[in-house]
Amino acid sequence: MRLVVTGRDGQVAASLLEAGQATAGVEIIAIGRPQLDLARPDTVIDAIAAAKPDIVVSAAAYTAVDQAEDEPDLAFAVNAVGAGKVAQAGSRLGVPVIHLSTDYVFDGTKDGAYEETDETAPRNAYGVSKLAGEQAVAAANPRHLILRTAWAYSPFGRNFVKTMLKLANDRDEIAVVADQWGNPTSAIDIADAILHAATMLHENKGSAAFGIYHLAGTGETNWSGFARHILDTSRVFGGPWARVRDIATMDYPTKARRPANSRLSTAKFTATYGWTAPEWQQSAKEIVSRLLDGQTGHASNV
Repeated sequence: MRLVVTGRDGQVAASLLEAGQATAGVEIIAIGRPQLDLARPDTVIDAIAAAKPDIVVSAAAYTAVDQAEDEPDLAFAVNAVGAGKVAQAGSRLGVPVIHLSTDYVFDGTKDGAYEETDETAPRNAYGVSKLAGEQAVAAANPRHLILRTAWAYSPFGRNFVKTMLKLANDRDEIAVVADQWGNPTSAIDIADAILHAATMLHENKGSAAFGIYHLAGTGETNWSGFARHILDTSRVFGGPWARVRDIATMDYPTKARRPANSRLSTAKFTATYGWTAPEWQQSAKEIVSRLLDGQTGHASNV
């Protein structure tokens, strides 16, 4: 099975490339700029066709949430128009597309975990562009698996775990928002789930079905709780540590409005594909350990 992944440097693409090396019978090909540039739709179809995929994984995206408020047209071009072209390429080749979306398609006002059938109402330009991307993917390729995920982190790229470890090297105390809740999700786990689902789709196993699904770490916390777990784990392993001070969203203003509740119910994905993410604490512990062990760079240099 050959998976062609859009983007090379993103957390999920890097995690998939690593997972592919350890999975027999699976080949992962990552393509990105300049061969494939989502902001230049004319490059997409030919680049994907040349890679001859069995399944296309649409992982590349414009992810600068605050910057998207100043560049909504660019965010839309990449996350909506570009994503639609990726799905269209898969459709022309007769293969499925697995597309990554986000918890930011919701406004965060629900009391409880969001299900796939809940009304979408993004609060920022990034969320608007990603919701438009979901719609474009669904319209372009009926064989689509749209995976909404949240709070992604990994040993790769920029993410919250690496930021906390870096800040702990320089500060005794870190102020972290405590009134936004969600499911921390390891990109390593996301890659594992994608490979699991892709295999089922490729082999037409069981009751695997297309559509929209939520894919996130098991369990929930707020950002400050996530930060405490990261830093307490780091201290156990001999890494940097700092106190975490709870603050409110209003004390840490950002250009883009964030949902207060990003919790996602993953029951549908579990029921359909038979896969459940590990407890988020365990996955975070493994990533912190990897970073401190220097497998992708020492924590002092992340």
